[in-house]
Amino acid sequence: MLKVYFKANCATCQTALKLIRHTTKERFEKTEYLVDVPSEQEIKSILKMLGISAEQLVRKKEPVYKENFEGKAFTEDEWVKILHQNPILIERPILVLNDKAIIGRPMETIVEFVKPKKKKISKKS
Repeated sequence: MLKVYFKANCATCQTALKLIRHTTKERFEKTEYLVDVPSEQEIKSILKMLGISAEQLVRKKEPVYKENFEGKAFTEDEWVKILHQNPILIERPILVLNDKAIIGRPMETIVEFVKPKKKKISKKS
């Protein structure tokens, strides 16, 4: 099942959800990550699927980032803890399907991620 981490009042997230509904028949679960905050372990798992560091998942335009974290050095584990304690800093939307994840920007990446994969037909000799 597809899992979508989103922020309810985010226009990009709302557009992403509409796009998912119109692009795939895949059932999906919505997680409003400011309400149902991902655990540190869940964040680590998402980062592994995304193939990025915790700092790369940080929304650097957020006031919380600019006021508290900008220009400071943190370890990977410290960034994970910061993201857990300040989920507003997590980039959005995030889509997870099986063992893969993407950040849903630009919107075209969502279409590619959720559209059904065509099965390859093997030729027998």
